[in-house]
Amino acid sequence: MILYKRKSSPEQNLKVRLRNEPYLIINIFFAGVILLIIAYFGFFSPEKDNYPVICLHEKLTGEQCFSCGLSHSFSLIVRGRIDEAYRWNLYGMRVFLFFASQLILRVVFSIFYLWYPDTRKQLIIIDCIGSGLIFLISFWPFIARIISDIL
Repeated sequence: MILYKRKSSPEQNLKVRLRNEPYLIINIFFAGVILLIIAYFGFFSPEKDNYPVICLHEKLTGEQCFSCGLSHSFSLIVRGRIDEAYRWNLYGMRVFLFFASQLILRVVFSIFYLWYPDTRKQLIIIDCIGSGLIFLISFWPFIARIISDIL
């Protein structure tokens, strides 16, 4: 009896590879979410103030919270109006750079993950540590504010 090995197409290989690679699925998911966030701030206008997501803290208390103005700030950054963005929220650029850097890192780390399979474990460790540090640096003013409010 002769068994024939069926040749698979590159598309089938990609499907099998993605199905067996949670790291790539997570990277694709995060990159997609970040692109949607950037599209959201590109679509909704700071001039029209037509953001569908509102600040619940401001709505309930009537006072602005520490993150108020981030939506306006992000929209202005996407439009290249950096000076105005800083006026809406001093930390908007830090948070925006976090998302932009994560988008770039998701693509770069995914490429390295595919090209250098022998270094995958180290790559994932570097990714987790690096992304965690970038998160802490970007969101530190918010974290510090929460800690100071608790204490």
